[in-house]
Parts: sequence; structure tokens; C-alpha cells
Amino acid sequence: MDKVITFEDVSWRRKDQDILSEINWEVKKNEHWCILGLNGSGKTSLLNIVTGYNYPTTGNVSVLGLEFGRTNLPELRKRIGYVSSSFDKFATILERETVKEVIVSGKFASFGLYEKVADTDWEKADVLLSTLRLSYLKGRMFNTLSQGEKRRVLIARALMSNPEILIFDEPCTGLDVYSREEVLDLMNKINEKNCHLLYVTHHIEEITDIISHVLLIRDGKIVASGPKKEVLTDELLSEAYKMPVAIHWEENRPWLTIKKFTAGKVE
Repeated sequence: MDKVITFEDVSWRRKDQDILSEINWEVKKNEHWCILGLNGSGKTSLLNIVTGYNYPTTGNVSVLGLEFGRTNLPELRKRIGYVSSSFDKFATILERETVKEVIVSGKFASFGLYEKVADTDWEKADVLLSTLRLSYLKGRMFNTLSQGEKRRVLIARALMSNPEILIFDEPCTGLDVYSREEVLDLMNKINEKNCHLLYVTHHIEEITDIISHVLLIRDGKIVASGPKKEVLTDELLSEAYKMPVAIHWEENRPWLTIKKFTAGKVE
């Protein structure tokens, strides 16, 4: 399977409004993508199509070799891991569980454990804790963790099902600088798990070495897509962000500078 995700002329409408328009995009084997754009640009809608929660209004979609319209979407979702700051809304469930219980729930794509857990599942949770340098959290209740620790445990949860695609949807939202860097550091461990990363953000400084490609979206349309050094330019980012910006690289990571900007005067 050379093509992990394929969008062909994909559009998605909601209440007669175009949210995504004529998206053509491919993710190939061994590529890790960052999806960049302002709030409301269509990033989440794109992810909802990848995971089968939104169905394209027009166009063709294939994920992990399965063509939409000819596949069981709930079964497809079991092959996709998901980490999002929006999981905070499940806090009342998660805070009653231990760290290992939260991690194991990832096998069942549930918040809370409602099925019998095999001994091998608990053992796998221990391995993930060790691999992600989280063994010191073993035995702790989830509600006693810092925000950064909680986010890292949710990454371990996403890896519990051996996903072939792992989606990070703004995982660093609400984290301080130190906690953010801890989360980003785990991305190198994810590379060892032989899955394909989709990292969604609007902060380009979160693009670490593991990211090979970038998709830029503005108002539901693709501005540019391709290898990150080709896409992350002053001109393309200025177009995507609707303001004049400049990019510079430090320690192989991109950083953004805002040029003189007057609201409403940049197209």
C-alpha cells in the first residue's frame, strides 16, 4: 500500500456552505504530515473525513487502501489513533481511572472500560509506559497528573491499538512551553511505531524533525502541499495566514515572525 490517504476533488458542504472545496491530496507510505491553517480554515473538517465522521459531498476518498462507499467505516476507525486537546471534555470519566486504565481503553476506542481486559493488554500498557518514559506514572490516578502528563498518557492510549494512522489535533493547546516540548519529543518515539502521523496545528514551531510534509489550508482550499521546506515559505504562509509573515529556521525547526500588519488590509 503506497498511498495511505487519497482525496480526489473532495468537497464538503454544510447547510449550503462550502467548508472544503476541491481538495486533492495524497499521503504516501513513510510520510508524516502537518496540516496548517487558521481557525475555521477546514482542518478539523478534513480530519473528520479521514476518520469517516464526515462523508464528502463530492469526490473520492481512500484511507488505508479502503475506498469510501465500499468499506466499513467503524472498522476503519479502529486502525486510526487520535489525540486531541478536545478530549478534556471527557475529564469526568478519565479522572476516575488509573493511568493504565486510560491507556488500555485505547484498544477499545472508548472512554472508560466496558469490556473484559486481557492480561496481555495490561502488559502492553506497561510496555508503552516504559517506551514513552512514563513508567513513573504507573499506579497513579489520571486526575492527579499535570496537563502535560495527561496529554502524554493520551498519546500512549492512542498507540494501544497499534494504529496505522495517528492524528494529533492541536495536542499542545493549553500547555506551557516545557510541557509542549515534552509532547513534541514523544513524536520521535511514534516514528518507531511504524504509523503515519497527521499533526494539526496553527503554530509552525511545533513542526519537528519527524514531519516530512505540510498541507496549507485557507478557507477550505489548499494553498500548497508537499515537502515542508518547499511549502514553508514567506509567500505561502502569508497567503495561508492572511497577513505578512516571515519564516526562519533554528535547530531544524521553523519559527514565524509577524511583519507590520494592519487588520483588514491583507488579502
